[in-house]
Amino acid sequence: MTFISESAHSGNGYHPKKHLSHTDGFGTRAIHVGSEPNKETGAVIPPISLSTTYKQDSVGVHKGFEYSRSGNPNRDALESTLASLESGGAHALAFSSGSATTATVLHSLGPNAHVVSVNDVYGGTFRYLNRVAAETQGLETTFVDLEEASDDTILSSFRDNTKLIWIESPTNPTLRLVDIPRIVSLARSHASNPIVLVDNTFLSPFYSSPLLQGADIVVHSLTKYINGHSDVVMGTAILPAHNAELASKLRFLQNAIGAVPSAYDCWLAQRGAKTLHLRMKAHGTSALKIAQVLQRSPYVEDVIYPGLASHPRHALAYRSLSPHATKFVESLKAPVDQDGVSGEEEGGFPYGGMVSFRIRGGAVEANKFLTATRLFTLAESLGGVESLAELPSKMTHGSIPPAERELLGIGDNLIRLSVGVEETDDLVADVEQALELAVGDGEVLKNGSH
Repeated sequence: MTFISESAHSGNGYHPKKHLSHTDGFGTRAIHVGSEPNKETGAVIPPISLSTTYKQDSVGVHKGFEYSRSGNPNRDALESTLASLESGGAHALAFSSGSATTATVLHSLGPNAHVVSVNDVYGGTFRYLNRVAAETQGLETTFVDLEEASDDTILSSFRDNTKLIWIESPTNPTLRLVDIPRIVSLARSHASNPIVLVDNTFLSPFYSSPLLQGADIVVHSLTKYINGHSDVVMGTAILPAHNAELASKLRFLQNAIGAVPSAYDCWLAQRGAKTLHLRMKAHGTSALKIAQVLQRSPYVEDVIYPGLASHPRHALAYRSLSPHATKFVESLKAPVDQDGVSGEEEGGFPYGGMVSFRIRGGAVEANKFLTATRLFTLAESLGGVESLAELPSKMTHGSIPPAERELLGIGDNLIRLSVGVEETDDLVADVEQALELAVGDGEVLKNGSH
């Protein structure tokens, strides 16, 4: 959304020509795009349109809506919001779940296609690739470590029928980072010129803008951060303007397959998106603090949070920030005193609300931690205002074979936290007391700490 700012007063140093246009920021777009006051009533919140069918003035002459599977005012409004929030986006499609989004995108590839996927992919995506699309479409998938593999290794995985590269960054649950522009460059250099898709669920459109990094499609589980209140199951695919043909194909499949969200769910998700920028700042700020506390704890073997200065991909994490997230992160930098010493005790910056760590011990200690927390609820999913914790090896990634989980580092002591927007000090205290109960418990640790 762009507005023109003019003034009749040109004195006192004010020059209208310097202020003729202004591009609204992320939070402003979240609140206003797709949520214009209702023309009939003036309502500032869009009404919920539950009608499944719409009156036609004559055959084929209508007001843009015929049947709610094909189009609904609330879905249209939400899709407008989503296209605006994902920087570089022009076409957004809402689906009944993140898995429905995955299914529709993969279905668009047709029969006997080949996909290259990051090896540390979400369990539901792995299941659909290997157990659904492989059987129903003859789709083949090559799983590659897109974080560490060399250019030659990645290129050697491409085939003549490679139609899609599936990226998650950060991955779930080990938070590996993929250099998106690098993968895009490799894709463009190959004769098959595969579509590059990025699942941006973990960072949300606030922290990352994959379309600006060259991706062709961005997908989200709207269930997570964008809705943010754990009361909607939904997904989306967002494409840039130059991918209008592919967007049209997906739009056809959206209608033909019919995996569309309800009007009420769209209304709820649009309501949630209005506070996305505020929530993501709170999620990230608390997640960084918790990661720093975990890093110092004698009860923790390893902490995974790309925002930590100690993370090996910390520099890539910073480069991958969206323009608006970069502005936010820069605003948090501690002042430097006259001796050039920063006021920060530890380095790092907020990088989403997901933190993974390996607790000292194994499944027993992990279970003790997960059942000892007071504010972190033991549950699957993520991205809500409330804090959640889970054990990926037995929960979200239980569908991945044990041998492959082990190779990915998803052991029985790996715990994933979705840091909510409660008070930071309360969340830190909860993590610390749960660690003490799970691992401390009066026993002497190997390193001699109690």
